[in-house]
Amino acid sequence: MAHVSIIGNGNMGQAISGIVTAGGNSVEVFGRDDTQKPVTGDLVVLAVPYPAVADIVAQRAGQLADRIVVDITNPLNFETFDSLTVASDGSAASEIATALPQSHVVKAFNTTFAATLTASQVGPLPTTVLIAGDNPDAKAQLAEVVSAGGLRAIDAGTLRRARELEAVGFLQLTLAASDKIPWTGGFGVVA
Repeated sequence: MAHVSIIGNGNMGQAISGIVTAGGNSVEVFGRDDTQKPVTGDLVVLAVPYPAVADIVAQRAGQLADRIVVDITNPLNFETFDSLTVASDGSAASEIATALPQSHVVKAFNTTFAATLTASQVGPLPTTVLIAGDNPDAKAQLAEVVSAGGLRAIDAGTLRRARELEAVGFLQLTLAASDKIPWTGGFGVVA
């Protein structure tokens, strides 16, 4: 059984918490006022907007050492919705990995909406969580939590693939924000 800490109690944090508990794993959720509460999970999910990550990493770097850190962010320009805010050859996940060299950073959940996580499906397809990371054991542990919670997990490759996952997440967000797809929809994977 895994113990998961989720930093962020918004829609995504709540949806991921539901997946964790549906699979029989334990979860602790941190809100904005929980800065003094220590992180105890084996897996730590950063379920916050990308601009909030730097402060969390600075405040909790010691607590995140030797843990699996799951980055769900999409580093897009929220003012214009027209670009990603990371270097064209980088990703938010790679920046987090650089800032947390003692952690096992994986990218996941950023290509799904909270509604599709909660419903466990995208249209007629099961919701699939794409996972990228450099540590096979970290990816496998997260995949077990996702699968136990009733979703599909696919290993999308090394952390270098986080850039592509963030591009897919960016596209999906911009389509939903412009009412071209519903927030209850999104991209599905046929596998």
